[in-house]
Amino acid sequence: MRIGYARTSTARQELASQLEALRRAECHKIFQEQISTRIKVRPELEKALALAHQFKEAAPETTVIFTVHELKRLARNAAELMTLSAELQDGGIQLELLTGPLTGIYDPNGMGAMFFAVLAVAGQIERNYIREKSLEGQVAAAAKGNHGRRPKVIDDDMLTFAVALKDKGVPVPEIAKKLTIKEGKSAGKPPSVASLYRAFAEA
Repeated sequence: MRIGYARTSTARQELASQLEALRRAECHKIFQEQISTRIKVRPELEKALALAHQFKEAAPETTVIFTVHELKRLARNAAELMTLSAELQDGGIQLELLTGPLTGIYDPNGMGAMFFAVLAVAGQIERNYIREKSLEGQVAAAAKGNHGRRPKVIDDDMLTFAVALKDKGVPVPEIAKKLTIKEGKSAGKPPSVASLYRAFAEA
């Protein structure tokens, strides 16, 4: 019995690629939500976890698998991720990851346990770094009289398309080549990879 869960942080990000991957994994029930990582309570995640525990309690001999596209869809930080993993393990529920270094059924008793912890902490460090760089950029821009408006190099439509490609695993340099600047002196040319990374960080 597979229970799937998909999440994006903003409306700009699309759920389609996650949902398609969960369907291919033959999940019996899929929960989805668009909710900020900053929000502690995620209703659909709670429903998905509750259903997984209900199935396991009703049929202890049945293998129940909680499936997500990747680790970062599950939790806001390393501590939360490790706690959630432990709760699933204690309930006899397996955790399955569809992408990333730990693709497959996570084995809490194998070498994957240490790797899992390292990935969890690394993910938190990366998020904190991006947040700090974004805040530094906003402060610097405000000092120059620019109060946080994203340059017209990458507009909302381009960013939505770029995020969808990134979620599908397309490398950022390849994504940049597929985009075309619509305005300004660089109109008709693709944006720089650095501009695209900045747009992702701001988003």
